[in-house]
Amino acid sequence: MTSTNKDIATPKRTQEILKKYKFSVKKSLGQNFLIDPNVLSNIVRAAGLTEDSGVIEIGPGIGALTEQSARSAERVLAFEIDQRLLPILKDTLSPYPHVEIVHKDVLKANLLQEVQRYFKPNQDIAVVANLPYYVTTPILMKLLEEKLPIRVIVVMLQKEVAERIAASPGSKIYGSLSIAAQYYAKAETVFTVPKTVFVPQPNVDSAILRLTRREKPPVDVINEDFFFEFVQSSFVQRRKTVLNNLSVFFEEKLDKSDVATILEENGMDPKRRAESISMEEFAFLSNEFFHQVKATEK
Repeated sequence: MTSTNKDIATPKRTQEILKKYKFSVKKSLGQNFLIDPNVLSNIVRAAGLTEDSGVIEIGPGIGALTEQSARSAERVLAFEIDQRLLPILKDTLSPYPHVEIVHKDVLKANLLQEVQRYFKPNQDIAVVANLPYYVTTPILMKLLEEKLPIRVIVVMLQKEVAERIAASPGSKIYGSLSIAAQYYAKAETVFTVPKTVFVPQPNVDSAILRLTRREKPPVDVINEDFFFEFVQSSFVQRRKTVLNNLSVFFEEKLDKSDVATILEENGMDPKRRAESISMEEFAFLSNEFFHQVKATEK
């Protein structure tokens, strides 16, 4: 839809709304309001919504992105933690009766229950949100780990974090977060958003990250919790070899020489660093180590 002066996200309208409600931004809640309707409509477009879609939003602010989603989707469910924004949202989103604002911390909410309550069975559901930067990772991991019926997650977040999540092996920004997210979803950065289109301006540029849910993980692991701990421990000190990092992780169960032997017997050079190891290699190794650890516990 073409932008008009009625869009919440224009600089003039945003200032009018903030002034009308004497709203002061809380840095602790990561509040930065987007003032470019074109950027917002591009975010919504990246989610591939239809008139039958449902949208989950986290941190709607004054409703700028919510409005764009509401124009494309059948239902929008938005979680807002800041009570001061509730009367503003009631006002700005009054033309959209198919939007529901829930005054809850999304990290404490029972999302599956909320989804089942608000959306129709088997409805196409997308998450479309400008995430508060200070809780980006916990929110994303909650959305992915809870195995919600979500097709795609399209979120704006710090550019550096988006790039880390979408990174490939061999890159200096590839890490345990890349593997954790890509285990559940295909990750790609769609476009960059300059800091100049926000009020107030953040210190860094943002990016739009699209996570398309996988029907099943790309690797088979015996124990998911062990796999994620194994990966995380391999990256604890990035400059150290996988042997050194894993020796610390297994120090109460395996000698360093045992760790080296298991790595070598499974075709892994103990001198490699975690950033060069693919998810497939990590899955294979974690399964081997899982067997070894279980054997020592008998």
